[in-house]
Formats: sequence, C-alpha cells, structure tokens
Amino acid sequence: MSAFENTKCECGHQNPTGTVLCENCGYPLDPEEEKSDAPLEMRYDGIARRSQKSNPSPIDRVWNFFSSVKVAVRLIVITLLAAMIGTIFTQENAFISFDPSTYYEQRYGWIGKWYYKLGFSHTYESWWFIGLLVMIGTSLVICSLDRVLPLYRALNKQQIRKHAQFLTRQKTVYAGEAEGPADAWTSSMAAQLKRKRYKVHLEDGALLAEKNRFSRWGPYINHIGLIVFLLAVLLRTLPSWEMDNYVTVPEGETVKVPETAYYIKNEKFTIDYYTDAELPKELQGTARAKLYKTKAVLYTCSADCDDPSKQPKLTAVANHDILVNDPLTYKGLKAYQFGFDDTPKLKAVNPVLVDKKTGKTYGPFRLDMRNPQLSYALGPYTLDLRQSYMDFALNDQGQPTTKSREPNAPAFVFVLKGPDLPAQGEPYMYFPKQTDKERFSQDVINGKLADRFELKVGTMDGVEFAPVESSLNIRYDRAMPYIWVGAGISMFGLLIGSYWQHRRIWLRLDGGRVTLGAHTNKNNYGMRAELASALRGMGIVVEPKSLDNGRNKT
Repeated sequence: MSAFENTKCECGHQNPTGTVLCENCGYPLDPEEEKSDAPLEMRYDGIARRSQKSNPSPIDRVWNFFSSVKVAVRLIVITLLAAMIGTIFTQENAFISFDPSTYYEQRYGWIGKWYYKLGFSHTYESWWFIGLLVMIGTSLVICSLDRVLPLYRALNKQQIRKHAQFLTRQKTVYAGEAEGPADAWTSSMAAQLKRKRYKVHLEDGALLAEKNRFSRWGPYINHIGLIVFLLAVLLRTLPSWEMDNYVTVPEGETVKVPETAYYIKNEKFTIDYYTDAELPKELQGTARAKLYKTKAVLYTCSADCDDPSKQPKLTAVANHDILVNDPLTYKGLKAYQFGFDDTPKLKAVNPVLVDKKTGKTYGPFRLDMRNPQLSYALGPYTLDLRQSYMDFALNDQGQPTTKSREPNAPAFVFVLKGPDLPAQGEPYMYFPKQTDKERFSQDVINGKLADRFELKVGTMDGVEFAPVESSLNIRYDRAMPYIWVGAGISMFGLLIGSYWQHRRIWLRLDGGRVTLGAHTNKNNYGMRAELASALRGMGIVVEPKSLDNGRNKT
C-alpha cells in the first residue's frame, strides 16, 4: 500500500488515517487503487492497522517489528534450529553422575568440548533460548492484536449498501438486468441464499448475505493456544513448576528427593534375568535383565527437615512396586524405574593404623566412602580428613581430581598427628583398594611417612560392599496440563480455520440493474459455484467460471 493521506470519502464518511477502503461504502481511498480495475485487497476490509502508521514513534517501531509475519517466521526458524542443535548430544540434565565439564570432551572430542563451551549442553535452560521463546510469544501477541482489532471493527460494523465499484472489483462478480419489482427480486434472492444457510440483511434494494464468520477467528484462536503453550513452557523453567531429577537408592536405604520435602525408600530391589533357554543363541551366557522392580515407599518430612543434627521425622504417604513404565505417583510427582547397578561397589572399609617402628596396631575404624567422619582417634594418634576423591584421577596439569561421584577409585587425604610427629601433623594419602594403592604409588606419595606408618585392611571382613542400587527418575510437571490446554486450543483454532470459509455476498439494485459481488477468505471456487446455484434458483443460468471477476457481464 502506497503512503497517502486519507480524505473524506465521497459518501461523506470520515475515515481514519491509513484506511484503504471506506469503512462505510467500501470505495477505494488510495488514488492509485481508485484508477485500477484489479480485484480489491480485502484483508481486514481495508481497515487501518497500527503497524501501517506513516510516521511511527519509537514504540510504534517496536510494535511494527514484532507485528511483522516475516520476523515471526525468522524467529521460529532460528528457535527450531537451536532446538535441533540441542539434540545433537545428550543434555546435561540427563546425567546422573557425570561431570559435564569433562564428559563432552572425553566422549565426543573437540566437537564435544566446544559444544559444552558454547552452552549447547544446556540449550533448553539457557537465557538465549528462553529469550527466543519470549520473543516468539511477544510476536504472536502483537501480530494478533495488530490484526484482530481491525478485523473485529470491520466485521462488527458492516454496511449493507456498498459502492458499485466495491462490488465490481470483488473476485466473484455478476451484473445484469433484474426482472420484476426490485423489492420482490431482492426478497427472492434472499430466500435462495437463506436455503444455503446464509444470514441475510436487506436495506433499500441492497442485500448483505454472510455465513461462517466464526472461521475468521480460527487463526487468532490458534495464536491464543500457542501463547498458552509458550507460557506453560516458560513456567517449566521455574523450580517450583517442573523437576526432572535422578536419584540412586541402595536397597534398604532412604534418600531425600532433591528440591522437594519428599524422601524415598528402597525396601527391596528385585531383578530377574533371562535364562539361556530364553535367549537367542548369540546372547546365551550373558546377563540380560528380564524384570527389575523397586519396592518403594514415599515419605514426606513433617519435622526437623532442615536440621542436620537431627533425624527428620518422616510420614509415609505412598508405596508402590515401581516397574519400567509403571511409576509411583503421588500428587503430580512420579518416580520412574530408570535402571539399576548390581556391580559390587565399595561402601566402607575398616582399616587399622600400623606403626612399623613399634609393631603396634591401632584401630580398626570405620571409613565410609560417601560420608566419612572428619576426624578419627586411634590411640595416641588422630587422623583428620582434609580431602576425599570418589573416583581419583590426575588432570592435565597433574592435579588430583575426581572423574565421578561413584566410589570407583576412592582416595582420602588425612593429616596424621601424634607422638614423634610435627605439631601440625603430616599429610597421609590412603587408597582403600590395593589395586589403586599400587597404580597411584601410595607409598611414593607419602614418602618417609610410609616407612613409619601404614593404613591397611587386615581381612575381607573389614570390607563392606554396597547393596544393589536402584536408579529412579523423579519427575513432576505442573505446567503439563497447561501445555495440553494450549495445544488443544491451538488445534481447535486450526480446525475451524481450515474446514470453514467466511463467505459474504453484497447486492444492490439500481434502476432495474443488479450488481452483485462476493468475497471469501479462501476457496473462491466453492464461492463461485454457490453463487451460480443461487442465481439458477432465480432463473439466471450462468457458468461458475463466468463469475470470475465479472467476466461475461451483461
């Protein structure tokens, strides 16, 4: 649309700046459009939109940016590409015990390293991805308001009698002589259109017939559904709305569910394996789980929940035998069976301190792998814990680190204090596993102190192994009902916008000559056929194609 300054229409109606077609009679207000014979642009019936201001303010420029369909499409494409990139490698929130800072490089090489550094390992929780969703939602709101308000005004105050040029420049047009009295002819045409379920209005030899107006709101209902959907997705970024965590629960133990006041107990873990007779030949001799389940009890903390010095008071609220795809469910929280670990894992050792000089032995004391005490008294000696590593390794700089939180290669750094030792004590590094002691050269690390003292486990009775661990996926998603509501609204909007068409027919009689114009927002072929059928009912036989933009007018 070329920029122009509107003036009062020849019918006397004063139109707002930016109006293309007169709000009253439909006469073209653009001088260039007035001279043309091409079909009129009927979008919003020519009503002015805010995004079409000729001298926009800064706020209008922001409005114009987000009201652009091209901008909306580009935002959607960028968001889809970002979402696709996020699926290349596993997202961080799917990990149970991996360190993402080292996992991606070790697993995928330099590509994984940069994937992590660029933030794609947590794409869907990143500020820029959430920002894209907010911009799409803003675009949907502004696009809708910029179009739905003018459309509502256009449809809410339709005039029955339209200018002749408005009628003859519709896509479907008929012009000819009307036989008989004008009122009788118009009334007969109205009756024909009512049989086709049109709502008809008559006024001084003019007619307006309309049906399926509701279909015009389909795209905007769809937008509402998408906005609800996006808001629900954004709500999932709030901690109180969505959780997807993993917990490992050894058999017979109770652990706290992160970010909640719930505790879950693994009363008994059961696993059944396929026999060789049940397996194909190539898999015989391998351990394949047939069924595994966790007899679980869910508790809620009722007192002493945040006091580490006291045992929390728990109240059982639900129990269930958790199987794959058969979770424990309680008030929106679901605990799924995710996996299990039946490999022997070190739980605790009961070492003794041997004084090689005197031959005396002190201890034993219980050293828990996951929850060691900070200090141990062994006769005249004490061991103060300074550092622990569950899965000991050396990084590229030769510094100690841990590869995971599982006790695969545990190591402890103590400060040994006592007689014949400095007042501040001396550091002593201890590897509970003999293989790790040799692999990492424990005696070399401890130097001269290793010649005098040794921590060791005397017999296998001094070694405790953890029971089978059940891995559970704990989820709740308060936003999911709203996501389904938004999806349902969107599908409803698509349905009514796709299967129904808004059809309008305008007619005026002037001196015994009838001029008829018809418009539909889609399926113009059906519009022409329907109008040709109505004219046949009036005794006027025309081919539907002859109604295309007024061809073969008589």
